[in-house]
Amino acid sequence: MRKNYPLRIDGAVLDAVRRWADDDLRSLNGQIEYLLREALRKAGRPVNAAPSPDAEAPGPEGQE
Repeated sequence: MRKNYPLRIDGAVLDAVRRWADDDLRSLNGQIEYLLREALRKAGRPVNAAPSPDAEAPGPEGQE
């Protein structure tokens, strides 16, 4: 599930990330997410896709 999050960031940093994203043929948002995931992985905090809460909710008894 994707969530919107407003981000305040220094203009020079944003421009540098935008240029990097262009070089890597990614969107700016994709580049930011890539950088965050890489930082999490390097810090030993990998992102595991969690199943949605709806998928784990048990159905009514007796129904399949």
